[in-house]
Amino acid sequence: MTARPLRILACGDVEGKLDALYSRVRSIQKKSGDFDLLLCVGNFFGTSAEAESEWGEYISGAKKASMQTYILGANNQETTKYFPDKDGCELAENITYLGRKGVFTGASGLQIAYLSGTEAQREPAPAYCYTSKDVIALKSSVTANSKFKGMDILLTSQWPKGVWQYGNNLEGIDTKSCGSISASHLAFALKPRYHFAALEGAHYERLPYRNHVILQESAQHVSRFIALANLNNSNKKKYLYAFNIMPLRAMDPVELAKQPLDVTESPYRKMMREFQKTKTDETATGESQFFFDLSTKGKKRPSEGGRPSPHQSKQPRTISQPTSPCWFCLASPEVEKHLVISIGTHCYIALAKGSLTPDHVLILPIGHHQSVVELPSEVIEEVEKCKLALKKFYKSIGKRFVMFERNYRSQHLQLQVVPVPIQRCTTEDIKEAFIVQAEEQQMELLEIPEHSDLKQIIPPGSAYFYVELDSGEKLLHRIKKQFPLQFGRKLEHLEEIHADVGIMCKLYTDSHPSMGTNSGRWCWETAGITTETLCRPA
Repeated sequence: MTARPLRILACGDVEGKLDALYSRVRSIQKKSGDFDLLLCVGNFFGTSAEAESEWGEYISGAKKASMQTYILGANNQETTKYFPDKDGCELAENITYLGRKGVFTGASGLQIAYLSGTEAQREPAPAYCYTSKDVIALKSSVTANSKFKGMDILLTSQWPKGVWQYGNNLEGIDTKSCGSISASHLAFALKPRYHFAALEGAHYERLPYRNHVILQESAQHVSRFIALANLNNSNKKKYLYAFNIMPLRAMDPVELAKQPLDVTESPYRKMMREFQKTKTDETATGESQFFFDLSTKGKKRPSEGGRPSPHQSKQPRTISQPTSPCWFCLASPEVEKHLVISIGTHCYIALAKGSLTPDHVLILPIGHHQSVVELPSEVIEEVEKCKLALKKFYKSIGKRFVMFERNYRSQHLQLQVVPVPIQRCTTEDIKEAFIVQAEEQQMELLEIPEHSDLKQIIPPGSAYFYVELDSGEKLLHRIKKQFPLQFGRKLEHLEEIHADVGIMCKLYTDSHPSMGTNSGRWCWETAGITTETLCRPA
């Protein structure tokens, strides 16, 4: 059965004027036909005695909402009494409170994300406020799905901070005090096709904005932000918005990604970069205030003599930052994304641009980390999973691998993983090749215990060259002054194998011209190597 577009009404602050609301809705439906849903943002309930009395008639059943209505929670202490269950419930016939936060999915597949209340300015947060935990939990629950492309609708009572950037003129609003940075983070992450908000007593329909970076990312759907005024306001500002929407999951991808002529850049992207930079700078100076952290405590004062108290927590270690645009930070526009094979939570795998052999890959952290010894535990754990997955894959195609890292004149950790045919050389052959090469360069290459932790041997910031064989054996050289940058790539066995397979690759691409320079990627895809096969636990 073909899905049909849904007809939806969105409304701003009702403020307890339910009779006026449903009278207007009936008038619209009489003229334009039935609608499927009414979505209300802002203050649905009022604080006056008249508003409370009017609501009593709907609870008793004396009056009934003329269409299915979904509302957000309280934005002030006075109206919290109308919401008996923070997780959402039916308040009266045809009037449903969605809840504190979450995603509502209709029978048609339409998905509506919602966040009730206003951003908390203190801890503990009042009942009508949302906190950092609410925002992070909602964001994580939605974006964790590998098939996530965006949300159909997002409902927040507060405006997102800075939504007016690059947009049409905004009049009569104090932009310094208007909006929530948390709502901006949420809108940027969820990529809603429509985002409704209220509370400011104003109507503002922003120009649609992109959810992708031109020339760097594939085209995605656009987002539209609409702020609605309060019901029956004296200035006759728009408080009802009618629209048709086909659920995202039912749409043709090409049709979904069409860009209107008046589309603008995202109002949030630059803000998110600046926020991340500020957070990183604060972390580096030991004055970190983490994302949405509203409970930052003052620092303990050093004891007399300037020495820190033994009970005082240590300052976080300075995080290394790139001194120039990094070619390997996944978020960087410098990354050659066509080489990326698999992306996990903390690291990713990419084909080596100057490969020594076919299927030569790099294991790299998604964030900026200079070396293995500087990796946090959760990143190390994922790197180990990638090693196991690669070892299993190479074995299935008759190869073994050697892995090495050079922490010298490099900004971003690159674990080189080079496969070689099992029948061409043994693990001992590879090990001997490294040792002989080191002796010729008058370098000391030490063997370290198989299960030893490199962090216990090499302090952060030290230069080194490190080799790991498929047997688990490890070799280490401490770099003191100079070091040949191509060491590891100029080994006799690897060069011979590289020459042989290079001839075979040329013969293959000559006979299959369509493969071109993507033969390496073709090998991985043909072998079934995907994000799931590489990053799932071995």
